Amino acid sequence: MSAPTTRRELREQRATAGEHATPAVAPSVRVPRAHSVLADLLLWVAAIAGVICLVLVILAFSANITLIMFRTGSMAPTIPTGSVAVVQRIPASEIAVGDVVTVDRQGELPVTHRVRSVEPGSTDAQRVIVLRGDANVDDDPFPYTVESVRIVRFAIPGLAPVIVTLGNPFVLGAITIAAAGLVGWAFWPRESGRRSREPDESGSGS
Repeated sequence: MSAPTTRRELREQRATAGEHATPAVAPSVRVPRAHSVLADLLLWVAAIAGVICLVLVILAFSANITLIMFRTGSMAPTIPTGSVAVVQRIPASEIAVGDVVTVDRQGELPVTHRVRSVEPGSTDAQRVIVLRGDANVDDDPFPYTVESVRIVRFAIPGLAPVIVTLGNPFVLGAITIAAAGLVGWAFWPRESGRRSREPDESGSGS
């Protein structure tokens, strides 16, 4: 076939080539399903919770930071019943009037009250402190001689019931099973999608 010599012949040749060209297939857009979005969200929540737990463990060993729960209202309204406080162990020499501290008592539950007064102890490391709960009218019955206490850094109201519930063995087991199932579902191999249909190039030729 000879090459086109005129513009008209060139246009006709291009038009003929366009009729036999294979039509372009539009790429398919994959729309995420609702359950996939929910699964991703739950995975993110689980990951964040895991990071928080890891941070708390690191802080517990490196900075002597732990959590305590308030089962009574002796520190209300500052720290109401059901609150969880973040506490840090400090030497007695750093205690100041107005601090809210937790004192460990041998054979009894710890007490968390506000410091009313601080006096020197029998050694340089000891202090004699008087405590009182914000909801109480009187000071605690007797002073405490301490070498260290746990000072309350901040408290979160209403978190104690959640922690108690999560500490239930049945709840922990259910959460573990659900998390394992979620991770397994998220990483289970799936089909890459429907194969795109190949265009029919056979055509009918004459």
